[in-house]
Amino acid sequence: MQNIPATLRVAYLVNQYPKVSHTFIRREILALEALGVTVDRFALRGWDGDAVDPVDLQERDKTAYTLKNGIVALMMGLGRRFLRQPGTVWQGVRAAMAMARGGMRPWPYHLVYLAHASWILDRLERQPVAHLHAHFGTNPAEIANLVHVMGGPTYSFTVHGMDEADNAPRLAFDTKIEAAGFAVAISAYTRSQLMRHLPPDLWPRIKVVHCGLPESAFSAPGTEETGPDTPVFLCVGRLSGEKGHLVLLDAFAQVRAHHPDALLVLAGDGDLRAVIEARINALDLRDAVRITGWIGSDQVMRELQNCHVLVQPSFIEGLPVVIMEAMAQRRAVISTFVAGIPELVIPDENGWLVPAGTIEELAQAMENSITLPQTKMRAMRNAAFDRVRARHSILTEAGRLKALFLGQG
Repeated sequence: MQNIPATLRVAYLVNQYPKVSHTFIRREILALEALGVTVDRFALRGWDGDAVDPVDLQERDKTAYTLKNGIVALMMGLGRRFLRQPGTVWQGVRAAMAMARGGMRPWPYHLVYLAHASWILDRLERQPVAHLHAHFGTNPAEIANLVHVMGGPTYSFTVHGMDEADNAPRLAFDTKIEAAGFAVAISAYTRSQLMRHLPPDLWPRIKVVHCGLPESAFSAPGTEETGPDTPVFLCVGRLSGEKGHLVLLDAFAQVRAHHPDALLVLAGDGDLRAVIEARINALDLRDAVRITGWIGSDQVMRELQNCHVLVQPSFIEGLPVVIMEAMAQRRAVISTFVAGIPELVIPDENGWLVPAGTIEELAQAMENSITLPQTKMRAMRNAAFDRVRARHSILTEAGRLKALFLGQG
């Protein structure tokens, strides 16, 4: 990677920004700025999103949107670049078509990605940056690659989830990583899943940088060592099949038979809500289970502060930010041996892990969390806090990114 001056200006590229589920990106950008990095924001869409958080609204005002004037204007911009610089545009066309072969979308989409890249490059030519970083290895990473191919700055990108790793061959990760200064994985597990699709000579380019929490998350009111007297289990996430809510309800029904005061809160909404509500009725748990619907980050924090433990029985994950948030609130966690979760949740130290999809094992872990002596539970809560503080402080993780941008990683 080229040498980058210590006075550092970088650009960030995201599919949609700001977005409620992309708070971790906002935290990363703001932490980099706190470390003295100037960050220009680019996104394909998000100017008309449903952001209500005041900080998100400020971020929206700071973001330049490639699609704001429509796709026709975007393609016309590519045409104007072709008239000025036909050679670089042809290089971009060849690169886009190469990534289209065997890709997840047909070739016309990749020409549109090239138009996005041209639009961004127009802005970077007027206000140069030292480096371009994309979040997600899908089309943002391809657009960053095409910006570079047409003469733009060095680039990198962060890979988050298993859907990206599972589709690595169709996402041309070998091409994207070979041309990049580096790629970021949010966990060791995510890195390993990229490694299995890449030649060994590219493995050193994949760096692990965790998603982080701001300092305020570690000093919120809920970070006391004790929890509520009544066992309140909390599950946070979209009501969809891979999150394991139906397994959780069956396990909770077993726990409720022995602990009639136990409660369960499902924070979120989604396509499976009607099925979940039907299961609640079938199990006669209407008085014990509450579904919040969509809630903001402040209410998520309040639910965490009021819960006994967090339960995330997911079948597939990356590394859920809500697990980090719960541990920062000194809450033990019950989750599954999935992806990066075991890197944070250590059985019998700061929580419990069970095989995904297993009702009996999940019920037993929930039972154990209720019957655990208070001294042991207090130790687990403190251990949870200590581990997430050590591994997921946003300033520490942003510092790692800054070093990578500076070519020191």
